[in-house]
Amino acid sequence: MDDYFIVTEVLDLHGFFPEQVPEIVDEFIKNALELKLYRLRIIHGKGKSKLKWVVLNELKENPHVESYQDAPPEIGGWGATIVHLKQPAQAKE
Repeated sequence: MDDYFIVTEVLDLHGFFPEQVPEIVDEFIKNALELKLYRLRIIHGKGKSKLKWVVLNELKENPHVESYQDAPPEIGGWGATIVHLKQPAQAKE
């Protein structure tokens, strides 16, 4: 069976090293924009928050990010971040 990935609006970073996170988050956002997904969830875990710190720094620097905040408790709380991407302006008719 061929390996393949299905891109969704959720990125789970469990198992990744902090050094890998900037590139992964950047690619995740690019793929989301191509698929017209503008509300995302990044799961970084609660632990010592190293992954969260790296994620938030990457989101802060990304020009496609409109806003971000901790996820609601039922979908991860402070162990996940909800990201809102900037949507393209609607064409004026």
